[in-house]
Amino acid sequence: MSTPPKRRPTLDEVARTAGVSRAAASRALNRSGHVSRATREAVERAVRELDYVPNPTARALATQRAEAVVLAVSHHDPELFADPFHTQVLVGVSAVLERTDLVLMLVLADSDHGRARLERILRARRADGLMLLSLHGDDPLHHLADKTDLPVVCGGRPLGAEPRWYVDADNRGGARLATEHLIGLGRRRIATITGLLDTDVGVQRLRGHQEALAVAGLDTSLVAEADFNESGGYEAARRLLDQHPDLDAVFAASDNMAAGALRALRDAGRSVPDDVSVVGFDDAPVAGLMTPRLTTVRQPIRQLGSEMARMLLALINGEDPSPLILPTRLVVRESTAPARQSLG
Repeated sequence: MSTPPKRRPTLDEVARTAGVSRAAASRALNRSGHVSRATREAVERAVRELDYVPNPTARALATQRAEAVVLAVSHHDPELFADPFHTQVLVGVSAVLERTDLVLMLVLADSDHGRARLERILRARRADGLMLLSLHGDDPLHHLADKTDLPVVCGGRPLGAEPRWYVDADNRGGARLATEHLIGLGRRRIATITGLLDTDVGVQRLRGHQEALAVAGLDTSLVAEADFNESGGYEAARRLLDQHPDLDAVFAASDNMAAGALRALRDAGRSVPDDVSVVGFDDAPVAGLMTPRLTTVRQPIRQLGSEMARMLLALINGEDPSPLILPTRLVVRESTAPARQSLG
């Protein structure tokens, strides 16, 4: 009787032996560059131990370029691109990809339908890499990205997670700058309108604000949450005025929310900046058009997009770039002034 042919070990067995996911094992075997050194070494040991030989057909499929990348936004409303933040990120991404042969696919993925569509794209390998933007809380989009062996770059960090590759702004430091500016003007009842607190950006800007207040020995409890938009800022400012009528400054975690706060203060008969100073965050074009013009924290929004695209290109080309935090800085305009008791 002839000896039956020896069964070839599978990729799943390699992954189990190495103690990594199947996707990570695939990335290591395909030398795509977007795995850690420890993972690659563990997979190589497992390959030697099992005498694993990759299936040439499967490997060819795995390494074939689709000549496209995906920008997936955890949002389901096409109107989100009326927000200058998302528009400028998209401009930054597009400016980098224009110098390549890669096609950009935009997927709104804050619904079951949107995520299913993205999963089909990834499973069919119709893209060479993925960029994620506007993740909320324990976002299913982030977990979906964990299942792919494609390189993934996050624009901002998911709440409570530290992805391997991301580009972010110094949200905490920028918020601290804004609040320190208000404290330096003699403001003492300083409120904040936070972004959504199921986002890392919302949490980090609140932390920076409260850190500055705590160092100065001031009350950190004047807080209202909103959805980063003008109507949310208006309603949050109304709540703050009802609960804390003696407030003398507001730090809003976005310029859109600051615009809403200015409208609420006008409706309440409060003068800006004489009665209440206001600071925003972003330095969107609208900041210079408000009345009074808005003091705000500038973050390089377009650069955020361009650096996301550059990082993804580096990963696709087998490099291993480091995460990047972009600096923020304060831009002082007419919406802030010294408190009355500080004048003279």
